[in-house]
Amino acid sequence: MNKLLLGCLFFILIAFDASAQRQDYISTIDQQNHWVDSVFNKLSRRRKIQQLLFVRAHTNLGLKYEDSVAKVIKKEQLGGVVFFQGGPVRQADLTNRYQKLVKIPMIITMDGEWGLGMRLDSTISYPYQMALGAIQDNNLIYKMGQYVAYDFKRMGMQMNLAPDMDVNNNPNNPVINYRSFGDNKYNVAQKGIAYVQGMQNGGILTTAKHFPGHGDTDVDSHFDLPQLTFNTTRLDSLEEYPFREAIKAGISGVMVAHMNIPALDSTKNLPSTLSRPIITGVLKDQLGFKGLIVSDAMGMKGVVKFFPNGQADVRAFIAGNDVLELSENSRRAMKMIKKAIRKGEIDEKELDARVKKILAAKYWVGLNQYQPVNTANLVADLNRPDALALQQELADKAVTLLKGDTIIQKLDPGKRTAIVSIGATAPTVYQQELAKTFTNSKMYFVSKDAQAPDMNSILQDLKGYDQVIIGIHDNRLRPASKLDFSNNVKLMIADLAAYPNTVISVFANPYTIAGLPGIEKSGALLACYQKEAPMQKAAVRIITKQIKAAGRLSVSVNTYFPNGAGIVAGVNP
Repeated sequence: MNKLLLGCLFFILIAFDASAQRQDYISTIDQQNHWVDSVFNKLSRRRKIQQLLFVRAHTNLGLKYEDSVAKVIKKEQLGGVVFFQGGPVRQADLTNRYQKLVKIPMIITMDGEWGLGMRLDSTISYPYQMALGAIQDNNLIYKMGQYVAYDFKRMGMQMNLAPDMDVNNNPNNPVINYRSFGDNKYNVAQKGIAYVQGMQNGGILTTAKHFPGHGDTDVDSHFDLPQLTFNTTRLDSLEEYPFREAIKAGISGVMVAHMNIPALDSTKNLPSTLSRPIITGVLKDQLGFKGLIVSDAMGMKGVVKFFPNGQADVRAFIAGNDVLELSENSRRAMKMIKKAIRKGEIDEKELDARVKKILAAKYWVGLNQYQPVNTANLVADLNRPDALALQQELADKAVTLLKGDTIIQKLDPGKRTAIVSIGATAPTVYQQELAKTFTNSKMYFVSKDAQAPDMNSILQDLKGYDQVIIGIHDNRLRPASKLDFSNNVKLMIADLAAYPNTVISVFANPYTIAGLPGIEKSGALLACYQKEAPMQKAAVRIITKQIKAAGRLSVSVNTYFPNGAGIVAGVNP
């Protein structure tokens, strides 16, 4: 079967699946449902509470760890599992094993902001959201959502803890940053909604995070409690904007951040996850959200630092969360929540409503007719040709030409060309692809901590070339906003930028451009957002004039390159 036919078949299956979902999840919550009622009516108070708790799972930590999770699931009959690092076949097998241990099928979920590749080896990673923010065609983001939904369902998962809908207006944000669609609230909302609708029409639940907005913080809530000190006007008009729009568009879930927000709740050191004024007062009552409210991980320092020993769990429940994700001790959490209900700290009717909401979600994703994962051809299905083609298309549409369209048009494949990779010690995809067109070329490598004599020698050598094409590569696992290059290497980049006919592609977080003074003098400059091969190939395709640049900068880098900068089809914005 050829690739075109496979692609057509895939879209027919998606279209059929979307049409099979007669209603969106939100509209089903308050409807009478025989399966939901029959399951709910058999639950004791303890069993109801257990439906709220989702446990952590891995497939890269060995059999002993897997067995320990299995014991917890079997004994406590939990509502869901959140998978982290591992492999697709191992996870599918473990999902099948875990689902056999419960009487009510569990919701299986994962952080898949850029697809399965965020957690699993041997699977596809689509571009990070900051790169997606540069794409001008939101239909492509929707399509990505459909593909991610297919992958999740193929893996036996029903919920994606994505997208990130934080407005990243702090370049030094240590935890959101490249995970955000950018610093423009309208673009964040539009991209996030397109992604959500693609996934939900593909049949999975989604979760906008991290309400009410984690973008303007300089503290990672995994390690401490960030504080958002803005007034309610600012929070309402900026941070909450994408979430408000997503709620209007029918998003099925919202994840609440661990942040202290005095303007919304003045309780000292209280994380938003534990705040009833924020969750019930703002999210439910003011914004009218009726879907699943999911806590951020309940073991993070941002929540347990000031509320240890299970206090966080019970306060998160009282605050209004439907799903308590990754409690430090789910058995303890269940007991403390049960005690709080018995003492009248919260009405049991709220528990009943939340449990029914979770059961309605399970029904909506088809867990009332649960089927185990078929692992035959699993890896091939997850790496199908049309998905790889979409991965490249997204990269092609994201790469942003910040300056130098005329320089690129003048590049001559026959002239002596130096192809330089900075931050690399071996030939890069960028260099190898460029060499196919620029046949009269030589490759150079400059490590991120290269010594001055070596750099001076290369600088002298490069003066003998007609044109110099450079790639700046951040090869760290995640693209931080500042490069870890030595100062001497950064100075070398400035020197190279001043050479005539120099083209520079930055395969790194776009914020890194601000830390490379002088780079704006280069003949041509491309923001490529991240290090992965599809971005390198996309940059080459622009430089070799196979495609036209189409991206616009998703964040403001500096005065030279503000949000929206980018030469599209040879015309400045």
